[in-house]
Amino acid sequence: MRHLTGTGRYDRIDGHGRFPSARGEQPVEMRVSRPARDVIADIETALDLTSHKSGTLPRHAPHLHQRTAGRIGSLTGLIHQAAITAICDGTERITKASLDTIRLGHLAETHHRPRGR
Repeated sequence: MRHLTGTGRYDRIDGHGRFPSARGEQPVEMRVSRPARDVIADIETALDLTSHKSGTLPRHAPHLHQRTAGRIGSLTGLIHQAAITAICDGTERITKASLDTIRLGHLAETHHRPRGR
């Protein structure tokens, strides 16, 4: 997997590669844009896991967005750690369940944690 640096919000990318809103707020029903799914698919393509099924990560794009608070650094970190775990445990694949076992940085974890009433 290539190392990506920088900070960005992949939820803000529109069909022209621009950020459509200053705040990037999403409606309650999560919709992940085609370019954002393409970013996830490109990251998945770089994986060299023997048992990983192509298309798994883009299919989980809304879940990945929610887990990472739309932050590209959190997304790449999550997938990178999941790939390392898949290699170490011998499964050689990333699943939604395996993604959920990975801890993220404080900001993403705080965003992901369900809020109490």
